[in-house]
Amino acid sequence: MTKVELYKSRVFVTIIHLCALGQFAYGLYYSSFEIQRSYKLKTSLNRRLVPESLPQKIKLLSYWSLIIQALYYIVSLVNDFVGTNELTPKKPPAVRRFKDWLMATLAFPVAINVGVTFWTLYAIDRELVFPKVLDPVFPSWLNHVLHTNIVVFIVLELFISYRSYPKRSQGLAGLAIFMGAYLVWIHVVKHYSGVWVYPVLEVLQLPQRILFFAAVVGFTLSLYLLGEFLNNTVWAKEVKLAKRKSN
Repeated sequence: MTKVELYKSRVFVTIIHLCALGQFAYGLYYSSFEIQRSYKLKTSLNRRLVPESLPQKIKLLSYWSLIIQALYYIVSLVNDFVGTNELTPKKPPAVRRFKDWLMATLAFPVAINVGVTFWTLYAIDRELVFPKVLDPVFPSWLNHVLHTNIVVFIVLELFISYRSYPKRSQGLAGLAIFMGAYLVWIHVVKHYSGVWVYPVLEVLQLPQRILFFAAVVGFTLSLYLLGEFLNNTVWAKEVKLAKRKSN
């Protein structure tokens, strides 16, 4: 089945969106409620390492990314039923415009950033991002929902659903504002708690942290451009054909 046939298969696209939303919504639920009820967590000496309350969780970009993914697939499902998945609709409804903006500006670059950054640091030294002491209290499947499946589903989405990218300056500005706000937020957390959100920041000196933050922001902005390039490349022929038919 070609990607055009997949795109035309409303049932297939809807099933993918349902599967994605189901696991991300359950991941949010489990991380918000079930972990706190875990007997292992209640008796673990390392309980303090697992974020329990909402204020503790929203320190983490992984948690923000999970919220963004859940929101994106909610919007996608609404668009599947009351919007349109046409390649180039003459008057796209508001839900389709918001879906396209959310995918381009936040969902794709943030998900790839979280996945690539986490697993790269994990491969270098897992203690920098996910210490071994968390294994008894933080299920591996939830770790993969947070850091693996977000990448798998957002890449799959790239091939089954076309989106019209916003003006590059506007898209990059939206992403830069989000990342800038997050960096300010983790500094606020450090100021009041005295502890960096991520262990890797504890071992970096100030010049290294500045370079690290600059690299993360630059990498994330480059992912926006990558998403735009892949979207245009994957769907170039189909969009050209659709425009011919509409003329």
